[in-house]
Amino acid sequence: MKVFLISILITLSISCSKKESEVVYDIEIGQINIIKNDGTILEEQTIYINADTIAAILPPRNIFYLKSKRYINGENNYLLPGFWDNHVHFRGGEQLITQNEKFLEQYINYGITTVRDAGGDLTPQVQQWNKQIQNGTRVGPTIYTSGPKLDGPNARWEGSLPVDSQESINDALDSLQSLHTDYVKIYDSTLSRKQYLDIIKTAETRAMITSGHMPFTVELQEAIDAGLDNIEHLYYVLKGCSSQEKEITQQIIEGTLGFWGSMEQLIATYDETTAQQTFARLKASNTFVTPTLHIGDVLSYLDEVDHSQDTYLSHLEDAFIKTYEGRNKRAINASAKAKKDRKELQTFFIKLTKSLHDAGVQLLAGSDCGAYNSYTYPGPSLHKELEQLVKAGLTPLQALRTSGYNGSQFLQKEGYGIAIGNKADLVILEKNPLENIRNTQSIRHTIKNGVVYTISRD
Repeated sequence: MKVFLISILITLSISCSKKESEVVYDIEIGQINIIKNDGTILEEQTIYINADTIAAILPPRNIFYLKSKRYINGENNYLLPGFWDNHVHFRGGEQLITQNEKFLEQYINYGITTVRDAGGDLTPQVQQWNKQIQNGTRVGPTIYTSGPKLDGPNARWEGSLPVDSQESINDALDSLQSLHTDYVKIYDSTLSRKQYLDIIKTAETRAMITSGHMPFTVELQEAIDAGLDNIEHLYYVLKGCSSQEKEITQQIIEGTLGFWGSMEQLIATYDETTAQQTFARLKASNTFVTPTLHIGDVLSYLDEVDHSQDTYLSHLEDAFIKTYEGRNKRAINASAKAKKDRKELQTFFIKLTKSLHDAGVQLLAGSDCGAYNSYTYPGPSLHKELEQLVKAGLTPLQALRTSGYNGSQFLQKEGYGIAIGNKADLVILEKNPLENIRNTQSIRHTIKNGVVYTISRD
């Protein structure tokens, strides 16, 4: 009787007049199991979608039958919000525009309905693509972009905005705001300690979200105090967990120690008390961390794993594959000690990820896929990142939350999740991902902008 009454109340809310009851919905998904953000499963629900919005959610055995243009039988399937890859790159210059463009459909093929572009040299194209995706004239995920990275003069990456003074910082942030970028990405190839901290502080006064690397001339607590909102990669968190961070930082400032040379010292001086204090500060300041474990795993074993037969290579243009050569050669030609150290660092980062999570620090699932990042493929690499997070000790549910739920929290985007009125960015899985995180790849359909994509991959 209780279920019966609930069904009536819910249905009446969407059918309170004869006119409304005659609405024909665009898409109906019947008998689907909805996975909620808290891990509970609502079994055999019926979802109605109009355009790109969830219009109604009805429980099992409801007595009203609404009309729809397309029916999807969701029996024994699982529905959850589309995945987010919170660290991708669209880059490589004019010669790689067409290849980057092809990745848009690949994201949809892997159930990824939103990506966070972490800086590149194709900002005009990226923003044009995103506009087309939003108005339904192009297939692809919603793209939240930082636009060009901020770095020092003669920066490593093409397209970066160089800053070396407060005036140039203001000009760079003015440029990003005129482009209506979604956040500020800071890099560290030539950026000075002072300019790095000044970028964060200035962006903070403009209510701009900041994310990035951190020059090793800066202590982690200084970056947190300045207002950094997200830390890309774990090197910088590791630095803040060392009992000798101040001394190591000074050596780097003096030029007697370099980035990679400091890793061995940082691991050797990792201190649990210091680490827990750092984790507490990250949590208290609501600073997110993007571990990028999958790319670390790939790069750590480039000297051992032969990727030449990877199926995904068939999707890549020769010019794109060529961008992998630099990392490949460095990995193969590295000393035996360097190879061993890299693998040990990856193992350490796996443990560090679990410690961060256990301390309540919010993590973001990001693959770091894109040109130059060897064999870290747009689409499947996000699923591999989720697997790495589970390998680190997170439950499948906790790993899933680092994708869309935490991604939307970081970028302060409302309307995430399966609820009436929210955007119908959805994925239908044939298997339950809470039982095995690899089931995120059992994708039957991706739904984006009111279109149902039936997924069939090689």
